[in-house]
Amino acid sequence: MDAVLAGLIDQVQVAAAAHQGLCIRGGGSKDFYGNTPQGQLLDVRAWSGIQVYDPSELVITARAGTSLALIEATLAERGQMLAFEPPHFSDSATIGGCIAAGLAGPRRASAGYTAGSVRDFVLGAQLLDGRARQLRFGGTVIKNVAGYDVSRLLAGSLGILGVILEVSVKVLPVARSQQTCVLQLHQTQALRQCNVWSGQPLPLSATAWLDGQLYVRWSGAEPAVQAAVAHCGGELLSAEAADRYWADVREQRLPFFAGDAPLWRLSLPSTAAPLVPDVPQLIEWGGAQRWLRSTLPAAALRAQAARTGGHATLFRGIERSGGVFTPLSAAQQAIHQRLKAEFDPAGIFNVGRLIDGL
Repeated sequence: MDAVLAGLIDQVQVAAAAHQGLCIRGGGSKDFYGNTPQGQLLDVRAWSGIQVYDPSELVITARAGTSLALIEATLAERGQMLAFEPPHFSDSATIGGCIAAGLAGPRRASAGYTAGSVRDFVLGAQLLDGRARQLRFGGTVIKNVAGYDVSRLLAGSLGILGVILEVSVKVLPVARSQQTCVLQLHQTQALRQCNVWSGQPLPLSATAWLDGQLYVRWSGAEPAVQAAVAHCGGELLSAEAADRYWADVREQRLPFFAGDAPLWRLSLPSTAAPLVPDVPQLIEWGGAQRWLRSTLPAAALRAQAARTGGHATLFRGIERSGGVFTPLSAAQQAIHQRLKAEFDPAGIFNVGRLIDGL
């Protein structure tokens, strides 16, 4: 057995026997997300390396500590990409943290076959559970669906079920053509227009509205992209300016994201009317993801989101007395408790990171 893996197993066994909490961490690029990390550090960075990459099968398999930048560079050499366009937030980001956080970038709500969340592209995974067992779920080919739901369960779990050791992810070819246009629209107009475009056969791959400007990215075959640009209009950005803008949206480097005001992430139906119109906000995914800088009480924001069928998460902010995530219903809480008990009976992994008390 590899010495690094043996060390991880030993640390889990010791912690389980002592009921001592462990804080699973890769590069630490998303330590800010979720409730405050607790427990003794379990560092997975040494457990790294791309295990299998078959461009013809559109699948890459890597250990959890593998650099996200390395994976994306490897894919780019073969004209492929992680379709969900994950944020890094740091050069230290790892593929394990990417899956555990479950965060997708601007391309998440694109039109056509590229649309999907992080969990939609997870084909298989290897997990070190609370009994120090190495469990394998799913597979390494797109048509293999054995155990698929368990693999997908790890996406966005923030490590509360165990240590992600390895993951197999479906990848996609990079679009042959890509253009970004900017239109001057009020928020209501922008939301309406994005929903109209989403219902049309257009190669839409990202939208972002801020301060009266709607940025729209078209990706696909050259004729389709050119037709979309001609049909929808707007000021055309250079390739360099467009790439820089979408990277800044994904990595939260725009001026909108600067400062200490709480940053809220609202997940809403794309057709929902504008919420909290008097606070700064950036709207992505055709209206389905809305970022707010607001000091309004958590309960008030969540009540407004709930009335549309959505929910609100405190993405960044020091004051967390209102909770980071929307409270679960009794039924949802019971399901999470049973899952936690099955995979982590001693309750040692990332306690409270996703759900208070679990």
